[in-house]
Amino acid sequence: MPRLRLGEILIKQGLITESQLQEAMEVQKAEKGHIGEILVRRGMIKEEDLASALGTQLLIPYASKSSGLLTPQKDQGLEKLITYEYAKEHFVIPLNRNMNSLTCAIANPFDLIMIDNIKKMTGCEINFVIATQTDLTAAVQEFYMSSDSGGRSALWDQALERGRISDIGKSFASSEDKVETELSLDKLIAKAEEAPVIKLVDLIIRQAIDERASDIHIEPFKDRLEVRYRIDGELYQIPPPAKHLHLPIVSRVKILAKLDIAEKRLPQDGRISAKLEDRTVDLRISTLPTVWGEKVVMRILDKDSVQLNLSVLGFDTKQLDLIRQALKTPYGLFFVTGPTGSGKSTTLYSCLSEITDPSKNIMTAEDPVEFRIDGINQVQVRSEIGFTFAEALRSFLRQDPDIIMVGEVRDLETAQICVRAALTGHFVLSTLHTNDAPSAITRLLDIGIQPYLLTPSLVMIIAQRLGRKLCPHCKEAYEPKPEELGDIKLNVDLIYRAKGCDKCSHTGYRGRMVVAEVLMIDDEIRRLISRGCTYTDLRDAARKSGMSTLYESGLKQVEAGLTSLDEILGVTVGS
Repeated sequence: MPRLRLGEILIKQGLITESQLQEAMEVQKAEKGHIGEILVRRGMIKEEDLASALGTQLLIPYASKSSGLLTPQKDQGLEKLITYEYAKEHFVIPLNRNMNSLTCAIANPFDLIMIDNIKKMTGCEINFVIATQTDLTAAVQEFYMSSDSGGRSALWDQALERGRISDIGKSFASSEDKVETELSLDKLIAKAEEAPVIKLVDLIIRQAIDERASDIHIEPFKDRLEVRYRIDGELYQIPPPAKHLHLPIVSRVKILAKLDIAEKRLPQDGRISAKLEDRTVDLRISTLPTVWGEKVVMRILDKDSVQLNLSVLGFDTKQLDLIRQALKTPYGLFFVTGPTGSGKSTTLYSCLSEITDPSKNIMTAEDPVEFRIDGINQVQVRSEIGFTFAEALRSFLRQDPDIIMVGEVRDLETAQICVRAALTGHFVLSTLHTNDAPSAITRLLDIGIQPYLLTPSLVMIIAQRLGRKLCPHCKEAYEPKPEELGDIKLNVDLIYRAKGCDKCSHTGYRGRMVVAEVLMIDDEIRRLISRGCTYTDLRDAARKSGMSTLYESGLKQVEAGLTSLDEILGVTVGS
């Protein structure tokens, strides 16, 4: 017996008329999308009507929150099978596990990619019930965020064991049940300096450092406060403090960073030095006024957690040899390119570590100075008072430098001074924002550098991205299917994929590595630059000279078992 269409089911159930269906179908031709979503959007049916009808069509049980069928089974570790972030984003919640069979509630049974991802993520055969997005959002929030749920994030567990954050929040709230959204300056300072708030902020920072987070986001919304950690490039939400603690937390951070706690209308920037046992960690603080209050982002600069060593960043042997060869050049321009957050500064610092020598005068102009390195003269540029990169470079050239590092080439003036410095016997390292190595050359030409100046000064360009490394404790080998590989050619039969364990907070990844293409400027590249070549000509010449692209370098790391195919495709495709 043929399966009824969704529209026919809704008509049969008396929820819509034939003319309403025809109207929705006309809209579908113009706007695309599923017919059910159009009917809900135009108010012809309710969300629960659509879910029930889809259940009837696909022979999948319909579950509503009011029925109690969206309450996950406790003590089965379901929160570790599907993370809170994934459940929230894809409207899915695990309900029960029996041996290798997992029952989940979903909102979109037609999302085959999501269903396949859940199978891979959990390693289980999946049974589905259908629910509305509204009910699933509420169920996910209740399950993962409730204080007695087993779904508490692994990131928070250690902090709770040490400091009992939930108890801190309760003790603070008990002193004043209804906290005003606006407090006088004196009261705000008093609240920020109460012991529970001090301990809470300390725990948020300490836990982030322990979990190798690079950033802490504290974000206010209408009815809640969210705290997220960026770990290995991904943001992970953790169970947050109560909404009424927002003002005291922000004020405490501002006091530590020596910011104006009375100023809430303008963004502010500051710095905190946090002492942890035998080391000091710097935190760069940024506040931003939003419609629901001030958002705070804390960038964690932990020098001890970053190895400033080229050999451990992820470059292959051939790339390392080329980089070290370029760093021995007495003068010239050395660029690292890539988008924000691709590890350019770490690569430059590692290069400086390779060539640091008491016999050389090394000077850096940075915005901001991220890591303080002994033996190097580091300067913070301040554009607001006219001390720009270009101005710093002019001053450097009067300081008898051998090696100069410029945080970023942003304009023609800075680029021209860098080129002139390279041509007059200085080794200059800097960064650009371009997608790959050859496009850095066209960028420099586009902003106004003359080919006859660029040709003799350019030594090397590195383009890079950061890819997550598979957790060595839980990564699993498998043989990829032909449909998964498509046109991808691998030199090995088995590769590895993420699984998840306690050591990686069930993400399957731990740490990041560089995925790079390294372009050594040879005579052919110089000839093309002097002729005013195109990007395509440069890229073809670079490939002929042996340069591996970002994509090819990534595939080598997949073959070596360092990362997954999905991660490399996500990092390099389109680059």
